[in-house]
Amino acid sequence: MKKRGNISIKAKLLGVITPVVIAIVVVLVLVSYLASAHIIENYSQNLLESSVENQTSKIESWLDENLSSFQMAKTTIEQLNPDDAQLQTILDSYYGYSDNYPDGLYVSDSNGNLLKASKSTKSESSPTKSTWYTEGLTRVNMAVGSAYKNAEGVNVISASGILKDNSDKIRVISADMTLDRISIIVNSFIEMDDAQTFLVDKNSGTILADRDSSLISQKLGAAGQSIFYQDMAQRIDDQNYDFTTIDGEMTVSQEVQGTDWILVSYIPKSTVLVDLVALRTRMIVIGVVCIILLCILIERMTHIVVKPVKEITKAITQMASGDFTVSVNPRGNDEIAVMGYSVQHFIEAMKQMITQIGQVSQTLSEQAQSSKSVSTELNSATEIQSRSMGELNSTVDQLAVSVNEIAENATQLAGVAADTKKDSDVVDVKMRETVEVSEKGRQDMEKVSKALEGIELSIHNLQEAVDKVGTASGEIVDIINLIGSIAEETNLLSLNASIEAARAGEAGRGFAVVASEIGTLAKNSADSVANITELINEINKLVENAVSQAGSSAGEIADSAGLIHAAVDTFHTIFSNIQDTNELMKNVVSKIGEVDEVATNVAAICEEQAASSDEILATSESMLTQAKNITRNSEQVESASENLAVSANQLSSQIEQFRI
Repeated sequence: MKKRGNISIKAKLLGVITPVVIAIVVVLVLVSYLASAHIIENYSQNLLESSVENQTSKIESWLDENLSSFQMAKTTIEQLNPDDAQLQTILDSYYGYSDNYPDGLYVSDSNGNLLKASKSTKSESSPTKSTWYTEGLTRVNMAVGSAYKNAEGVNVISASGILKDNSDKIRVISADMTLDRISIIVNSFIEMDDAQTFLVDKNSGTILADRDSSLISQKLGAAGQSIFYQDMAQRIDDQNYDFTTIDGEMTVSQEVQGTDWILVSYIPKSTVLVDLVALRTRMIVIGVVCIILLCILIERMTHIVVKPVKEITKAITQMASGDFTVSVNPRGNDEIAVMGYSVQHFIEAMKQMITQIGQVSQTLSEQAQSSKSVSTELNSATEIQSRSMGELNSTVDQLAVSVNEIAENATQLAGVAADTKKDSDVVDVKMRETVEVSEKGRQDMEKVSKALEGIELSIHNLQEAVDKVGTASGEIVDIINLIGSIAEETNLLSLNASIEAARAGEAGRGFAVVASEIGTLAKNSADSVANITELINEINKLVENAVSQAGSSAGEIADSAGLIHAAVDTFHTIFSNIQDTNELMKNVVSKIGEVDEVATNVAAICEEQAASSDEILATSESMLTQAKNITRNSEQVESASENLAVSANQLSSQIEQFRI
């Protein structure tokens, strides 16, 4: 399995928190900038609209003032009905009367006669065709008309109206006001620095006033003008006078009451936001400095916090590889310190557990070897017993044949006394051998009985050892459960830490990552606990199988012991009977001379002997069968002992993986 590269918690925290903080700073700067820009734009819009309203009021006041003077002069003339000389005197009196209309008033009749102040330089080749005259014919009261260039080439607007002086001619009275003067008025009341204003006639599109004097009297949006003027001309044509931003210019438009004029005031948006842009730059610099300081602070804090976590991680990693020689030296009383104390307690508990398991494994291995040795000895003893029983069976069979022959030849005993004497000597030898064999069989059976008692005691000890293994396995399971509980408590601590970190908000975000890593370590510990629990369960199954096999073997050995004890009793009976037979045979040998007298008795005795021989043969065959069963049982005990030894070796090899 390819080993994955490890990434430190410090790198993760810096890798996560730094982009988040940068994003937050960027968002804060952007939101602050946009919000401030919106506020400043609204403020500038309000200030621009206020300025336009003020300028419009000034223009309206200026126009009203002039029109009032014009209207008063017109009314005076109409009331006086002056002749031409008197009218000339009145016109001369208004020459130079006001800087707004320095040439004063002038009058033209339908015949094209132009009356003006004597000092006036105004000239008209055809007054009736002029703009002021044609516009004046349309109104009774004095009103401002369209802008135009007079005969001298000066941009002017005229206030004109029909003069009702009871003359037989139609007369129009008028006064010229230069657009330069209007431009001065328009641009003198601007409240915002760098703001500009121009006045345009919405009907003709003529620029009446502008800071750039070269644009005065030009058509708004004419070729060569800026995109701003062209777009503004389109908006005026559409009668759209709402606030807008055109080509980077914040623009406010307002109609001048009583005229066809539109006053347009505008200021570059960049000028309005220049201080805000500088503030944004300062905020960005401050944000970068704060991010650098925060990264340094995070690096230091994570170094302090992560250092004990690294020690615990190193210890857990070594424990995962089976090395329990490590130790953790926690300091403090925070969650990480509590986790360190728990890990240290876990290490000590695991050391004790592994030591106990090793001792139990060694004891189990020794018991298995002892059981194997006992079963081997038992197997050898049963083989010897089986061979001895075979020999005994053969001897008893021969004895039965001899007794039957004696019974058959009992009637011929008298005629063959010598042969009988010889045969009796042979029988005496055979009986002695039989006595010796029976004695040996009895001794062998007693040895088998003692061996079976030793096997039974060993099996009992084996059961106790296996029970101790089961008990130790239970203790191991309890310890593993304790480890699982510690892992669960660690996981709960991690979850609580995550919750507290979530409550702490941004300040606890770094600790939430640490708590998540602790939760991952706790989960790995829980997984290791599950693996160890599975291994212990497998050991418990092997121990249970060993206990079952040992119990079965103990039962079979107990049964075999009972049979052996019965066989020993039978051997005692056989031995007693053979001894009796031996005594009888001695009597037969000593009283061979009296064979004739006791021939009948000998026949009866031979018949009884034949019956006893049959019983001995049957008993011998039964003992032979039991000896074979004991051999099979001893082989099973030996096989179970080998399995137990293998299990003990497996347990020992598992324990050897750990170093304490």
